[in-house]
Amino acid sequence: MFLIIPGSLVLGFLFADQLQPMVDAVPYLFAYVTLTMAIGCGIRQLGEAVRKPGVLLWTLILAHLISPLIAYGIGSLIFGAASPYVVGLVLFTIIPLGVSTVLWVGMSGGSVPLMLAMVVLDSALSPFVVPFGIHLFFNTSVDIAIGPIMFDLFVIVVLPTICGVVLYESSKGRIQDRVKPVAAPISKLCFVAVVALNASAIAPYVDQLKRDMVKLVPLVIVLVGACYAIGYFGTARHSRKDVQVTVSYATGMRNISLGIVLALGYFSPLAAVPVVLSILVQQPLATVHHFVLQKLNKNKTSDASHAHVR
Repeated sequence: MFLIIPGSLVLGFLFADQLQPMVDAVPYLFAYVTLTMAIGCGIRQLGEAVRKPGVLLWTLILAHLISPLIAYGIGSLIFGAASPYVVGLVLFTIIPLGVSTVLWVGMSGGSVPLMLAMVVLDSALSPFVVPFGIHLFFNTSVDIAIGPIMFDLFVIVVLPTICGVVLYESSKGRIQDRVKPVAAPISKLCFVAVVALNASAIAPYVDQLKRDMVKLVPLVIVLVGACYAIGYFGTARHSRKDVQVTVSYATGMRNISLGIVLALGYFSPLAAVPVVLSILVQQPLATVHHFVLQKLNKNKTSDASHAHVR
């Protein structure tokens, strides 16, 4: 994945003209990825996730309150509070959790049911959270068409989750093992396609990235990396490590497609630049985060084995 994701981004830019007509397929590709994750979850698992309001609430606080404060602080320090770049940095942190997070959580040993529950909840709250966050930081109101957003989120997250749970229950939990040899590779190909198509969608705005690139690129890398770290260290004392892995991805990845739409639709085009950059950063950093988590888990397992031997 460390090589595939950046490679997909490059392909998206190189073949932007050919890929742009297919950008409308992104929600359905996302939906398939969600479905392949959901077929491993039953009603009992999702119910257990929802019955953990403390974890859900703490994740939303880390993602949509602590992270925006950091984004606003470092952005204002470098560009000034009135800069449209600051708007874009804050917007990245208050848009909903990314659906692609589910794939990373599944690969890294996190809790897929918990992640699905958080994505569904955060997506449902997004028509209220995003306008409130913008008003809180910039004292302005943003009118967002709730209907189209909620419909898209229903198609991408809610409907595939319902279908997956139904399939899980009807097969008594056996369906995932049966279809995994075929469904899992197709799911990863769909994920790669989503990255490439999103890259092709933002290709027309690449010229905007040239200005202030020296300052903005490192800032976006630091911010996205900090979002992963906030989730990981913010749950360091949690007894279950799968929860820590899940929350770290939840706070680090966002629904960038929605962020670009909002940035271009309601603010200066320059506000979209940090959001555009974040899609180039959050997927490669997700591969780094996955690598670090695997190393940490191996070290902990090794330490535990040595302690047991002693």
